[in-house]
Amino acid sequence: MSELAKVFRARFSTLVKHEPLPGVTYPEVLMVDAPLVARWRTISLGIGGGMLGLITYFMAAPLVAWAVLTLFWSLSGTGGDLASYGDAAKNFALPSGMVATHLGLATLIPISMALVLFIHRFSPRWLHSVQPGFRWRYAFIATGAALVIFGGAWFLSQIGQPWVVHPEPAFWWYVIAIVLTSPLQAAAEEYFFRGYLLQAIHSTAPNSPWFGVVGSAAIFALLHNSGDVAAFIYAFAFGILAGWLVTRTGGLEAGIAIHVVNNLLTFGYAALSGTMVATYTNRVTSWVALVWALVGFGLFALAAIWLARRMNLATTTPGVRFGGPAEV
Repeated sequence: MSELAKVFRARFSTLVKHEPLPGVTYPEVLMVDAPLVARWRTISLGIGGGMLGLITYFMAAPLVAWAVLTLFWSLSGTGGDLASYGDAAKNFALPSGMVATHLGLATLIPISMALVLFIHRFSPRWLHSVQPGFRWRYAFIATGAALVIFGGAWFLSQIGQPWVVHPEPAFWWYVIAIVLTSPLQAAAEEYFFRGYLLQAIHSTAPNSPWFGVVGSAAIFALLHNSGDVAAFIYAFAFGILAGWLVTRTGGLEAGIAIHVVNNLLTFGYAALSGTMVATYTNRVTSWVALVWALVGFGLFALAAIWLARRMNLATTTPGVRFGGPAEV
């Protein structure tokens, strides 16, 4: 191990002061069993951490997105000023706008991990799952199941409606942007809303098993609110389902899988039908599409839980102390 790695590891170990209690579920990870830690302090950390995360995101995401757009503009050689290029790109009229927006959203991943480490003084590895760590094999299998089940429900919902095939002029660039950055954006939202925020909200009311799930889903839906009732219910129902999956499977993988597939289908068909700008800016959902989405969400949830059981995934933290630093 290099000297730099040793210094980093030593510094990291001083930051981590807590580890989850043995045998607790994912929402309970940030609960601290320490008599000297006052209840008001735990509540303050939960509320304050969530607010700090949102404030940091609203500051960091636009800066990252603008930096990415500036880079694309300088490389494009299309002429014109940066402001005009940015106005066109931010509504996804250009693939670079999608890349910039998604990379801005991706800041939620380091923000979530930083909150867990610096505010709550836990290792960020517990943000992935109760294993701890990210369970890649389950994530890939769950994504395949989401493609078949939710994708099938989406395809059935299109029966009787005209299929529009009028690809965007930069269709293949959109495809590359969707494949490379849409999963990152979906994962980022899961890490913050179903990861950090769910755990932080739950820590303020530990005796209410659904408080973190419903609270994080409500904030998620409000931040995705477009004024359309069906679209709001869509986002809220998705948040509830993804949060429930976290509690039943012990990690973020299933929620990330269905989120990724939902976005791939939405943006993929928008690129194929030439409706990318309309899809991104006019965020409305028909009641029929909502019903089909709920059916797809529900069937996938059952399959994801069944797969988790078949793979014997841990749904609670290890039954003994994991070996991290002692409580202080």
